Amino acid sequence: METFTEVALPNADRPRRPDGVIRVERAGKLWTALVETKTNGNPLRPEQVQDYVYIAARRGYEAVVTLSNDVALDGSPPVGMKADGRRRRNKVALWHLAWADVTHQAQLLLLLLHEGVRQEPHAWLLRELLHYLQHKNSGCHGFQNVGPARVPVRNGVDDETLVPGGSRAVLVVESWERLIRQVCLRLGGELGEKVTPVQRAKRGTDPHSRRLALAKSLCEEGKPHAEIRIEGAPGTLQITADLRLSRLRTSMAVPAPEQGYPLTWVKRLMKQLSDAPGDLHVQTLIRGEVPGPRGTLDKLRPEPADLLPAPGSPITGFRLSLSRGVSGFIRRVDQAVEMFYKGVIMNVM
Repeated sequence: METFTEVALPNADRPRRPDGVIRVERAGKLWTALVETKTNGNPLRPEQVQDYVYIAARRGYEAVVTLSNDVALDGSPPVGMKADGRRRRNKVALWHLAWADVTHQAQLLLLLLHEGVRQEPHAWLLRELLHYLQHKNSGCHGFQNVGPARVPVRNGVDDETLVPGGSRAVLVVESWERLIRQVCLRLGGELGEKVTPVQRAKRGTDPHSRRLALAKSLCEEGKPHAEIRIEGAPGTLQITADLRLSRLRTSMAVPAPEQGYPLTWVKRLMKQLSDAPGDLHVQTLIRGEVPGPRGTLDKLRPEPADLLPAPGSPITGFRLSLSRGVSGFIRRVDQAVEMFYKGVIMNVM
């Protein structure tokens, strides 16, 4: 593998200088990629990336790799490419990585002692890279801004003037999806576990149609929602932002044990949640979707039997949820997920 920086490449009127070039040789085959990076939230420039794609095509290179704070979405390229039949770009792959992706992979390599970093010099270099990426001045902190559409959408939800299918609602849905993907990358990197968003869409539904449906739901309810699957957790972590009340709710349904007595289950749950926040809300789940008893931990700890339903009502599990006010949206979502995982999920796994 060879890497180069600021290489001048001829291009019509003046040469172009991509941030980097990567060349990998294996089994007699050579793979080459041009690299363009952006930091501090600066966007990729379509005309610049397009020039690199054309240069790569002319020179027989295989790919163009872009890095920025933006998290890529399924079916939505990070930079728009104009079709131009006069210029070649066939067989050139365009790959995008968010800085959050790079940080995530570096964390996993160090946590899992991958074969490539068993040598201490390699591990030291990777730790230095990770330290740099996480430094407050690096500009590589990932997706940081929900965008200018958030405030008008929040106001439109509040006064019920938001138009379903409007472009602003779709932009907020896309920003929410990017945020959830970034939360998964950060949490998965810290845990060394697979953490992924759950997409509950009908089979065959394309990403654009799914986002339009979510934008319609956002206009009607004012509550963007997401689910996260954490490997080893007893259920999916649900995240709901209430734009009207400026509150964020994290929750998870925990299944009841297959054997034993309900009172024993409840007492065991209280013991597991001994270090959880006192305002954690616990609700008993009953077969048939009948609402079960509920309350906060502060009130249930002295009287765990208050969670027991009427005799003969089969308990299927317990829903644990925590609600917090939202100020500084992205930072709050990160904090809420981390608090719920460490304070609740870890204790019931």
